[in-house]
Amino acid sequence: MAKNEIKKMLTSKLYFAGSPEAVALRMRAKKMTHRFNQMIDLDVNQKNDLLKELLGRIGTNSYIEPPFRIDYGRYTTIGNHFYANYDCIFIDVAPITIGNDVFLGPRVSLYTAGHPIDATIRNEELEYGKPITIGNSVWIGGNTVINPGVTIGSNVVIGSGSVVTKNVPDNVVAVGNPCHVLREITPEDHAYWQQQKDIYLHDND
Repeated sequence: MAKNEIKKMLTSKLYFAGSPEAVALRMRAKKMTHRFNQMIDLDVNQKNDLLKELLGRIGTNSYIEPPFRIDYGRYTTIGNHFYANYDCIFIDVAPITIGNDVFLGPRVSLYTAGHPIDATIRNEELEYGKPITIGNSVWIGGNTVINPGVTIGSNVVIGSGSVVTKNVPDNVVAVGNPCHVLREITPEDHAYWQQQKDIYLHDND
């Protein structure tokens, strides 16, 4: 029965979160994240080794600031050059897939878990999950919540404090509660920031 519950969980069906295997997997992740959160900054190699064991995948040049919380770990895959600031929370009862060059501000939360609206069913501890996917070159501002089933495209900026309930397309700035597209990211944006970079490179002060 327990293995069937995990299969149901990962395929967005109702499942029983208190099944023995689910509880054991969450306890494994809890113990590993506790160890991770106790490590000092000098233990970079040990941190990386632990994250590789905890997560489904984490790419090169990736760093997560402790403290960090995750439900299962093995259902989260992360690309290269990833950075998560303090207090990020990943509830990965469904797959979380993160691309390359993704930056998360402090207290960003990725919630794949959902609960029935009907209280009778919800009180029986039946839950469901929907996957979250984040593309490449994405910056998500602090205190943002990404809700179940959301896909965020590539080259996206999400403003701090946003609550993302619907998909976000490529090449946009999106903000708010609920999160909405504010504007497109344009060639003029690139030209401006390239100019700022040139000033930085030639600033000898």
